[in-house]
Amino acid sequence: MLITFHSSEAGELYMLDGAARPLLRALGKSCSAKGVMQKSELPLLISALERFLAEQTAQKTEDEEEKSVPVSLKQRAWPLLQMMRRTRQAKKEGMIFWEAEADFEDDAQTV
Repeated sequence: MLITFHSSEAGELYMLDGAARPLLRALGKSCSAKGVMQKSELPLLISALERFLAEQTAQKTEDEEEKSVPVSLKQRAWPLLQMMRRTRQAKKEGMIFWEAEADFEDDAQTV
C-alpha cells in the first residue's frame, strides 16, 4: 500500500507501507490511514528516528550486511528525516501529515 507524506514546507514523499510501518512505530505514531506530526513535536520525533536507525544499524552483523537488501531501511528513512528537518526549521508553523487507502497496522497487509 502506498503512503503519502505531505509537508507544509517540503512537498510530498511516497513510501510503501513495509517501509513506513517501522518508521512510524519508532516515532510512536499509529499506522492509520491518516496521521499528523506537529512542528512542535518534530525535535523529539527526529531524535527518536535517528536513535532507531542507529540501533538498527548497530544490530546488524557483518554477515547480515553482506546479505542486506538493495535499499536499507535507513536509506528509505532519509527522505522522511529530511522532510522532518525542513519542516522543523521553517519560520512559520508547519506540519507533516500522511494518508493511505486504509490503516496499515497489520504486517500481513504488506504486498
